[in-house]
Amino acid sequence: MAKKSIPFPILDAVPEQSEWPAPPFAWRHLRPPANDVAQPCRIEVEDGKAVSGEMLSFDPAARTLVFRATPNGTATALSFARFRRLTLSNPLQPAPQIPGAPVERIPAAAQEREYRLESAGLGEPLTGRTAGHVETTHGLYLFKPIHEEASLQRQFVPRSAYGHCEFGDSAEEVAAKRWASTPAALLQAIERQQRMPVLPLGHALRELGLLTESQLARALAQQPGNMALGDMLVASGMISSSDLQTAIAHKMGYPLVDLTRFPIDPQAVAKLPRRLAVEYRAVPLMLDRKRLIVAVYKPSRAARLQGLHGLGEVVPVLAPKAQLLVSLSRLAHDVWAPVVPQAREFFETTSY
Repeated sequence: MAKKSIPFPILDAVPEQSEWPAPPFAWRHLRPPANDVAQPCRIEVEDGKAVSGEMLSFDPAARTLVFRATPNGTATALSFARFRRLTLSNPLQPAPQIPGAPVERIPAAAQEREYRLESAGLGEPLTGRTAGHVETTHGLYLFKPIHEEASLQRQFVPRSAYGHCEFGDSAEEVAAKRWASTPAALLQAIERQQRMPVLPLGHALRELGLLTESQLARALAQQPGNMALGDMLVASGMISSSDLQTAIAHKMGYPLVDLTRFPIDPQAVAKLPRRLAVEYRAVPLMLDRKRLIVAVYKPSRAARLQGLHGLGEVVPVLAPKAQLLVSLSRLAHDVWAPVVPQAREFFETTSY
């Protein structure tokens, strides 16, 4: 796990007593109970012991919660300083889906990572896995994926219980370290493309950072004999049909590029007009003699650019959909906007 000492930033909006922070990523879920509604929970204390019961109220401003061990037991106000970690037993549930559609899963490959919280005292570190986190002056809110990434279990660690925190990389971040991030590395990957063996689909999905190791292992163990792995993953909601098409393209040899690190060549941007870049969802990366190298999410989009007047040979490489959206928005704002006015909202709402 990469060691990252995280400072303790103060959020602009500290949660009110009636609210608990939402997960810090896009995921539609049912509204949870307010903080003053009784909820089953588990509290871990300093000596390593834990007790289950009900949280009757949770007040971050006062740094206290009201707890009782049994339904008819005595309610006790606990200072945040008296416990190390609070876990709410009832998880956040996904919002209802269209009938027949797969359950919307947590974006675990992009969000889930290990954490380690060093104790502020002499106790053992707190460890686990979380899909994102929200930190405030009073503590750290964590979100543990459960039920095969279909729901989230909410946890809270008081600020008094740890000195600093470390977070590892997500599966997507681990994969991105292997993607081309320089022109030289990308040209080498393109040259190797023709000689690369066909990858197993699971390997391609892992290299794209679309699945965690545990998700892939679980999928392979559950795969029915009469269904292809990719079809099963799409049907279960673990990946989208677009993800599958991108993985198949990478399986066949298309190299991957990390748009967050790759230095885009202004001459390549000038070569591909804004209208075509938006229409074909293609980010111009660099020129290599007469070749225009573009990043796409679906190679078929780049294939449609071939033969257009003035473009010459177009060579597609793969990039994650989210990175493409950000890059197109940045180009629209920094490069194309002074020439052709363009509503930023188009890039933020356009479907891929």
